[in-house]
Amino acid sequence: MLDILIQKDIELLIFLNNLGTTQWDGFWLFITNKFSAIPLYLLLLYFSYKYYGFKKTMVVLVFVALLITVTDQTSNLFKYGFKRLRPCHDDTIAHLVRLVKATCGGRFSYFSAHAANSMAIAIFFGMLFKKQLKYLLPILIFWSLLVSYSRIYIGVHFPLDVLTGIFIGGFYGFLCCFLLKQVFKKYFETISDK
Repeated sequence: MLDILIQKDIELLIFLNNLGTTQWDGFWLFITNKFSAIPLYLLLLYFSYKYYGFKKTMVVLVFVALLITVTDQTSNLFKYGFKRLRPCHDDTIAHLVRLVKATCGGRFSYFSAHAANSMAIAIFFGMLFKKQLKYLLPILIFWSLLVSYSRIYIGVHFPLDVLTGIFIGGFYGFLCCFLLKQVFKKYFETISDK
């Protein structure tokens, strides 16, 4: 059963990855670049300051740092635990995969830290601002799905790597936002106080 799942995962990767064209490569390389999201992160921090004030924004920053650290380290534990080679490092399929970026990256792929971190941020901030910015959550989820798909497009992750990252990141984002709101309730009068 697991062998069939892995084979289907490989087939889906090859299909999706080979849909790419040189005309779209630049777009997906931009999306997958971790620095391309800096304006988004600055906007989210601005919203935090606008709606929650300086003190709560400092608490938000601590929680975001913890969220990214936990998500990233969980990904590393899985990568070194499962030791599934990235498609571009797997000699049996590397010749079938379009490697769009200049280098393949780390050796192991399961699960995608890009997918996990982007979804964790999306769920965390989408839930944090759900009363003030009701459309933010779907917009952030869409952004995270673009980041996640970019990992398949450029040839460095399998679809299961990305799906696992999405679910784990979403769980951590939900949990971290829930805990943040508990801290706000306990140490601040109301969640909207500045």
